[in-house]
Amino acid sequence: MAIEGNERAGAGQRRRTWRTVVGATALAAVAASGVVACGSADEPLPSIGYAIDGPVTSYNANTVDGAASGARQALTRVLPGFGYIGPAGRVVADTDIGTAEAVPGDQLTVEYRLAPDSVYSDGVPMSCDDLVLTWAASSGRFTEPDDTGAQENLFHAARRGGYADIERIDCTAGSKDATVVFRAGRGDTDWKSLFGATELMPSHVVASRTGVSDLVGVLTRDDRDAVRAIAEFWNTGWDLTPGSLDPALLPASGPYRIESYTVEDGLVLVANERWWGNRPATDRIVVWPRGTDAAAAVADGRVQVVDVGQGALDLVPGLPDSVEPATEASRNLEQLVLSTTGVFSSPTARRALASCVPRARLADELGSSGEPVDSRLLPPDSPLYPRVVEPAQRYANVDVDMARSERESSGQERMEVRIGYVAPDARRARTVELIAESCRDAGIDVVDAGVDSFVPSALGRDVDAVLAGTAAATGAGGSADMEDARGALRSGAGSNVGGYANGRVDELLDGLLVAGDNATVSNLASEAERILWDEMPTVPLFLQPRTIGFERGMVAAEPNPTTAGAGWNMDRWILRG
Repeated sequence: MAIEGNERAGAGQRRRTWRTVVGATALAAVAASGVVACGSADEPLPSIGYAIDGPVTSYNANTVDGAASGARQALTRVLPGFGYIGPAGRVVADTDIGTAEAVPGDQLTVEYRLAPDSVYSDGVPMSCDDLVLTWAASSGRFTEPDDTGAQENLFHAARRGGYADIERIDCTAGSKDATVVFRAGRGDTDWKSLFGATELMPSHVVASRTGVSDLVGVLTRDDRDAVRAIAEFWNTGWDLTPGSLDPALLPASGPYRIESYTVEDGLVLVANERWWGNRPATDRIVVWPRGTDAAAAVADGRVQVVDVGQGALDLVPGLPDSVEPATEASRNLEQLVLSTTGVFSSPTARRALASCVPRARLADELGSSGEPVDSRLLPPDSPLYPRVVEPAQRYANVDVDMARSERESSGQERMEVRIGYVAPDARRARTVELIAESCRDAGIDVVDAGVDSFVPSALGRDVDAVLAGTAAATGAGGSADMEDARGALRSGAGSNVGGYANGRVDELLDGLLVAGDNATVSNLASEAERILWDEMPTVPLFLQPRTIGFERGMVAAEPNPTTAGAGWNMDRWILRG
């Protein structure tokens, strides 16, 4: 990976407010797929194990459930893009993939150029077709009425954001070059985050599996029958099931490719022979997501890197002394995402729950900083944060009388609230327990609905609230610019799993995308927070604590407390025996 500002090379020495993880002693051997791989002081170990708390259920980290899973933690160096989220939470350009340059002019125009040698692991060159597919899937422009007559996106994309502001992409099918033209007046300040790591999917696979040979033409002129076929594959065609893998569906564009995926042996990544950049420092990374035998791998000494939400998986007690985990304050906002149907069809019902949620106690007992987070739109370390959090003071302390009054105003004699999350997770189970205790006297019965197969799209159907991170992420999540968090509150966005819709909030969020000065950001965010604390589509809780640890002696290892996770630079990891 080519780096701006030598971010990776100097990462171990850089000082920041986020604490660095301290290791202990090195292992003399690791095991991978049951075979012990030994190294020496001068020879790096050939395989490194990496345990994460999210399940990996799709190769496509851009669908609603894919984005909420551990796919980004696992696949950032399998499917890289024009940028990635670095440890500071900001986008860093990845010029191994190509370059992106804004062209001077009244209307934001960006010229993208893929690296001349860029090619997928199956030998098919990367092309601007991949950018067109990414844009089409996330733009929100391909909709059709559902059974109720409401417009529904054909592509079940989690992200919308700046993709919706793209007017067109000038792309000659098969070319390495694309010109992206934004709508007039929409000079998105976050355009560098577009077409990033895990967002560029292999369009040629879609073309092959759907029989649509002219993918660029079909999407440009909106050939609806063909678009439906493309969307259907994009939504589910890359689903992953351990023990059942079709390698032809999974060409990689990064330094690693998927070799195998089983419950017993994890998600095995191996060096991509066609990668045109620097060869991975370690040829084999075994990712152990939720749903695999991660605990057995830890017990057997096959895990040298761990990145999980505190309490999410019972892996840490089994780690050898040589892997000493530390707690990181992440960019991931732990929150309740509330349905806008059923028990929570009215804002009064949602305010009733919020009034009895013990936010201060939860933050003190379970959060990373001891303080509740009072803004959905700005990070706590933003200098503008204190200006926008005043509406949250109403919910600073539990008010059972207010909760009871709001419940009665909603017309409900009692409320039953099912809170769903991916189980087992000790911290989230404790969160639900404390909320249940606090809300019972207000006539609100909180039910723990955590299950191991839970997905955020179950909201409104199987559960009334989702307990998760930023944009309903199961595991790692968040970034410094809060783009995912803001996008998950906009109507029509897939990550808005609660279905919240407010036209004025949409206008304010759209304004934040192009706001270029602090005064404007502050004004827009302040007004939006006033509405959000009144209508309560989500209840912000605290910054999620992450347990991150590396084997001592690991070269280039640095925690990344964002959606990218510790594996953000796994191709630079070296561990000597």
